[in-house]
Amino acid sequence: MSQAVLVSPRRRTSHRQLTNWLWGLVFTLPGIVGLLAFTAYPIFSSLYFSFTSYSIIGRYKWVGLLNYERLLTDDPEFYNALYNTVFLVVFGVPLGITVAFLLALLLNQKVKGLAVFRTLFYLPSILPAIASAMLWLWIYHLTNGVFNNILALVGISGPNWVGDPLWAKPSLILMGTWGVGGTMLIQLAGLQDVPQDLYDAAMVDGAGRWAKLVNITIPFVSPYLFFSLVTGLIGGFQYFAPVYIMTAGGPVRSTAVYVFNLWENAFQNLKMGYASAQAWILLIIVAACTALVFGSLARRVYYGGR
Repeated sequence: MSQAVLVSPRRRTSHRQLTNWLWGLVFTLPGIVGLLAFTAYPIFSSLYFSFTSYSIIGRYKWVGLLNYERLLTDDPEFYNALYNTVFLVVFGVPLGITVAFLLALLLNQKVKGLAVFRTLFYLPSILPAIASAMLWLWIYHLTNGVFNNILALVGISGPNWVGDPLWAKPSLILMGTWGVGGTMLIQLAGLQDVPQDLYDAAMVDGAGRWAKLVNITIPFVSPYLFFSLVTGLIGGFQYFAPVYIMTAGGPVRSTAVYVFNLWENAFQNLKMGYASAQAWILLIIVAACTALVFGSLARRVYYGGR
């Protein structure tokens, strides 16, 4: 007995669907053009220029891997900038996350004027970078700065915060902790998602505050902590504005971070091809560090029962 084979008719695109698609393309065209012109083109151009000797104002010459070879084997400034950046990331990112988490714990309490306190702690994170840097230059001033005046009240002679190679990087890290309001808000959102019944059950079992923090709060907030770590890591390697405003890479190149050194090569030394190679090395470093964080910590993140 033969079986009839049913062949479904090929679906045709209706006139209405085609019209909707064309109108959708028209309205998204500015965004597509902007993405291609201001994102995709610069990315692929920088990759090409990284293999050339290009100085913005002159012609470029293909040099192959010479820029990468010079950076990795014959440029002490490259490794100094990388060291300064890693120092800020290793000490600044964990400190910022810790301070943000502690502030979130405090602001998660039921006290009067809570909205005012949350606003005050969040405000520094939305101030312009230039305004913040100028403010902290005044705070760090050797003779008239707030910190040194407070230390003088107790008989301590304050250091030259941003003028001493020993104190310059810690000063930038301390300034960074002042602007953790955004991270604090993320942690606060995580704290408010922790089920209250778990705290009640732990209290019935006789658990103290420390036990509840370690066994309930931190596991439930771990996705937010992990997100803050990854974004802080990526942002830390792109640290630039405070250095540009406050120290200009000094004193004695102690704050010449990676992106500041890249900016010097591109716009002061006019070595755009060299700077492009430096930018792609930075991309590889950030991607490798991010992959390392995901490989080592992602499995330890608790996603509410999964």
